Amino acid sequence: MNKDTKFSSDKTMCFGKKLLSLSKPMVMGILNCTMDSFYDGGQYTSEKAIVQRALKIIEQGGDIIDIGAVSSKPGAELIPTDIEIQRLVPIIRLLRHEFPNAILSVDTCWAKVAKAVADEGADIINDISGGQFDTEMFNTVAQLQLPYILMHTKGLPSVMQNQTQYTDIMQEMIMYFSEKLDKLYYLGVKDVIIDPGFGFAKTLEQNYTIMKHLKDFSVFKEPLLVGISRKSMIYNLLSTDANNSLNGTTVLNTYALMNGAKFIRVHDVKEAVETIKIIEQLKK
Repeated sequence: MNKDTKFSSDKTMCFGKKLLSLSKPMVMGILNCTMDSFYDGGQYTSEKAIVQRALKIIEQGGDIIDIGAVSSKPGAELIPTDIEIQRLVPIIRLLRHEFPNAILSVDTCWAKVAKAVADEGADIINDISGGQFDTEMFNTVAQLQLPYILMHTKGLPSVMQNQTQYTDIMQEMIMYFSEKLDKLYYLGVKDVIIDPGFGFAKTLEQNYTIMKHLKDFSVFKEPLLVGISRKSMIYNLLSTDANNSLNGTTVLNTYALMNGAKFIRVHDVKEAVETIKIIEQLKK
């Protein structure tokens, strides 16, 4: 890597026209505009429902609205880029009109989609593939100069849970991020957020190994995003379901915040904001 190797709490990041400090963790509220997301699929497909969800995220103190138009749950199939663009562009236009100052993050693995949503006012590109599905993604992000969420995974969502073989998962993830960050830095990408990819090509035990070693990612001078909201690593461990996984989500978000997370991606914004408030109070 060709950057310093310790994250600074004084780091700032540019989201659209906003230059924000990362001294305090931020909440990314999930807006899944899909029929088949694992927890809230089908709830936010009309314009009214989308606006109401975005407003709720903002009113409850969320810092970022993370918009997805394709499910990436285990076993999910990807869709053609043209269809993804047809889904996303009207949503970005709608939210940009209704909430001109909101920070909008868009989930996509494709350079063509990233360009289309950036043209409509998206502020962040959230790529679950880490640039692996589209060789033009890194070049496009460099051209767009938008913050880029670099996630770890192996294989397409449809087969990723068959690709959980690692000799040393933490060592392999550190190498993965090191190599990809070098490429992004070389291309001139300035703002990168690292996401370990909980639940993506990982067993339950591997997810908890990563959680225990979150501080290892501080070797990179980039902020860390943790997205474990209501995931199977919680409800399978507790023998319950996603609907009953809020408590487990809060426990893990608390642990993540105490171990270096600067962004937490959640369905339940109010609870996440409260968690951060308590953690910040404990630091005083």
